[in-house]
Amino acid sequence: MSTSLSAPGAAPGRPPIADAGPQALCAREPRVPAERLVAEMVPPPRFDSVRFDTYDPDPTQPSQAEAVTVLSGFAAGLGGAHASGAGKRRWFARAPKNTAPSGPRGVYLDGGYGVGKTHLLASLWHATPAEPALKAFGTFVELTNLVGALGFQQTVQTLGGHRLLCIDEFELDDPGDTVLVSSLLSRLVEQGVALAATSNTLPGKLGEGRFAAADFLREIQGLSAQFRPLRIDGQDYRHRGLPEAPAPFSDEQVAKAAYATEGASLDDFPGLLEHLARVHPSRYGALTDGIAAVCLTDVGPVPDQSTALRLVVLADRLYDREIPVLASGVPFDKLFSDEMLNGGYRKKYFRAISRLTALARDAKPLVSQ
Repeated sequence: MSTSLSAPGAAPGRPPIADAGPQALCAREPRVPAERLVAEMVPPPRFDSVRFDTYDPDPTQPSQAEAVTVLSGFAAGLGGAHASGAGKRRWFARAPKNTAPSGPRGVYLDGGYGVGKTHLLASLWHATPAEPALKAFGTFVELTNLVGALGFQQTVQTLGGHRLLCIDEFELDDPGDTVLVSSLLSRLVEQGVALAATSNTLPGKLGEGRFAAADFLREIQGLSAQFRPLRIDGQDYRHRGLPEAPAPFSDEQVAKAAYATEGASLDDFPGLLEHLARVHPSRYGALTDGIAAVCLTDVGPVPDQSTALRLVVLADRLYDREIPVLASGVPFDKLFSDEMLNGGYRKKYFRAISRLTALARDAKPLVSQ
C-alpha cells in the first residue's frame, strides 16, 4: 500500500517532512454509538454557515430565486409553538395525537446535481426559529441507521418533539427502507413535525432526466399529500464559471504532499475501495474524523456498480466535511464507465464526479509548485 512509502523529498541524513507519516483510511474501522448519531443530526461542516442570503441564484433560472422565497416563508411559518407541544412535554406526558395542522407539512426540493438543493435544505434548517435540539438534519442513510440503532419507537420518541426534520438524498431505490422511513415520517407528521427532503432518481428512469418529484411522491405513497414539490432548475454551480479540474498528479507528488500535510491520509485507491466494502456506509463520515486531506494514489476506473455506489457515499461525506482530495492516476471524470453513466444511477455518479472535482481543486495548493 502507498502508506508504506518513506517520506519523499527528504534530504539524505535529515528527518522526514513530518514527524509521523500520514494516516491510512484503510486502517480505520469506526464504531458509531447511538448518541453520536443523534447529536450529529445537524448540517455538516460545509453547510454550517450557509444561509438563504448566501445562496447565489442563477439569474437565468427564476426557479432558484423563487425557491429561496418559498423556503423562507416555510421557515417563518414554523415559528410558533410546536404543533403538538411535544417539544416541551414529551418527557413528562404522552403527546396528543392528530394535532398537526391540516395541509402540507413538508417541502420537497426537486432538481439536478449542483443546483444547490443541500445548500437550500441546510438554509431552511438554520432559518427555522427553533433551538438546534428541536431541529434535525441528515441523509436518508443516516436516518435509517438511527432507526437501526434506536429502534422504531425510540426514534419516533426522539424526533417526535422536533419542529423540523430535513432529509437529504432520500433513497428511492431501496423499497424496504423507503417503506420504513415513510412509516416513520407519517408518525412524526402526526406529532406536528415539519418535513423537508431532497432525493435521488429511481434506477431506470432515464427518460425523466434530472427531476424526480413524481417518483418521490409515488414511492412515499400515503405521505405524498404532506409535501409541496419545489422544482429548482439550473446547471451544476460547481462548474459555473470555474476552470477545469486540475489534472491528476504523480504518485510521488501525492505521497510527498501527504507527508508534508498535517492530518492527511494516504491510501492506494484499489485498497481503499476494498476497505469501503468492509465498513458500513453510515460510518463513512466517522471514517474521516480528524482527516485534513485525503491523498490517493493509483486512482483508476471503478470495477463494478456496488463499489461505485459506496464510492459515491464517501464522496458525499468528504464534500460535506470540506476535505480536499489529492490524487494520482486517472481524472475523476474517468472513474465510472459509460455503462454506469448511462444507467439508472447516473445522477449519483455525476454528482460524485462534480463533488470530487471540486475537492480536487481545493487540494491543488497542497502540491509544491
